[in-house]
Amino acid sequence: MSEIRPLERDDISAIAEMFQRILRKGHGPAPLGAREYLETLFLDPPYRDDDIQSLVHLREDGTVNGFMGVLPMPFVYQGKTLKSAIGGSFMVDGHEQDPYAGARLLRAFQSGPQDLSLTETANDVSTTMWRKLRGTVLPDYSLEWLRILRPAGFIAAMAASAFPPAAIAKPLARPFDALLRRRGAAPQWTHVSDAEFAGKTLATEDADAAETVSLFQQFVSAFALHPQWTENALQRMVHESQRKADYGAMVRRKVLSRGGKPVGLFLYYGDAGGIGRVIQILSLPGQEGPVIDAMLADATERGLVALRGRGQPTLINAMLGRRFAFIHASSSIVHAKDKTLLEPFIKGQAFFNGFAGESWTRLLGDRFD
Repeated sequence: MSEIRPLERDDISAIAEMFQRILRKGHGPAPLGAREYLETLFLDPPYRDDDIQSLVHLREDGTVNGFMGVLPMPFVYQGKTLKSAIGGSFMVDGHEQDPYAGARLLRAFQSGPQDLSLTETANDVSTTMWRKLRGTVLPDYSLEWLRILRPAGFIAAMAASAFPPAAIAKPLARPFDALLRRRGAAPQWTHVSDAEFAGKTLATEDADAAETVSLFQQFVSAFALHPQWTENALQRMVHESQRKADYGAMVRRKVLSRGGKPVGLFLYYGDAGGIGRVIQILSLPGQEGPVIDAMLADATERGLVALRGRGQPTLINAMLGRRFAFIHASSSIVHAKDKTLLEPFIKGQAFFNGFAGESWTRLLGDRFD
């Protein structure tokens, strides 16, 4: 008979191979770095809670064929600390032979002691399972956004992503984009012109790790429901988030008011000629628009061809009118034993996604080589 139990150290090799084949679509054995990181992340997570652990699904012969990676993360709401858990790296090996293994894993996860069970990376199959188990899909948290900065470069980058030899066309896109961007300062859907942000955005400066931790704690406190980060745990998360080799170099900058006070922070990854991945945008209430503009100006100056990221309700409201496109690639979902805890999520008053999720981890965007 199949079994579900907490992850053990001896399971890591099997989990790493599943991770390499199923989630990374890789060939060959899992890199040693991936094994080491999976072990560190899921057996010694930033927030340890012995009652909330990652889960494995075992076949009848005792071999591992399923995994739910679980990251404990306490949230606070109306002065009360909530036991919460982020579920991700959800995978089943040989789904055809055991079609209910995933549902059993998800049910076991939701049946844990936590008040909130969350995920920000549910694909269509996982979303169907969450719905059947009374999870609430959050549309405004599930939208991904895209802002094109250089259209020819964007097309070339997309082509290279699908067919790597097409990267040879990237230099050919630059003259076209340069010509297009000189055509006046009127805002366009297709690109950001040279003059669109010139002298019009708030100043930005690099934020070191210590300042990043402080600003995170400051900005998330404006949300009715938000993570209850300890300084040590958040320091570790900020440190681990620095490396995502597949996404490019990390850019982490604070946005300053005219008087020099920090009013926002953005963190993205990307190199000139590439599409940047935004992991987090934070701001004081009412400053979302200026912070977004400062981020777009920064990415444009660095030569990126587009930016993409995950939405939050306050960000989506600020992006309307700024020529962003929105798509749905995966779902953010919450399951609450006390249904009154769904209210801040439904009203867009919860801080969720990015660092309040699993996008900060090296599992998304690193090569482990």
